[in-house]
Amino acid sequence: MSITAEEKQKLIKDYGTKSGDTGSPEVQVAILSSRIATLTEHFKTHKKDNHGRRGLLKMVAQRRKLLDYVKARDEARYQSLIERLGLRR
Repeated sequence: MSITAEEKQKLIKDYGTKSGDTGSPEVQVAILSSRIATLTEHFKTHKKDNHGRRGLLKMVAQRRKLLDYVKARDEARYQSLIERLGLRR
């Protein structure tokens, strides 16, 4: 249900601004997006897992906050990030 360490390292490498960059908002949003996609697939088969759904909603809210932060700081970084991740907004 969660992402593997290899997937996480690949996301850090792809979205990080420098080597070993795990704290930048881009990396955090990418990891959250991957976890959200995994959980969304989980809920297609486990429709009644409401405890897990609560965690999903918290992750979506956290991702939204991080995206708002990036947008407030640098509009170009925000646009490139949502384009790379394929997010709607």
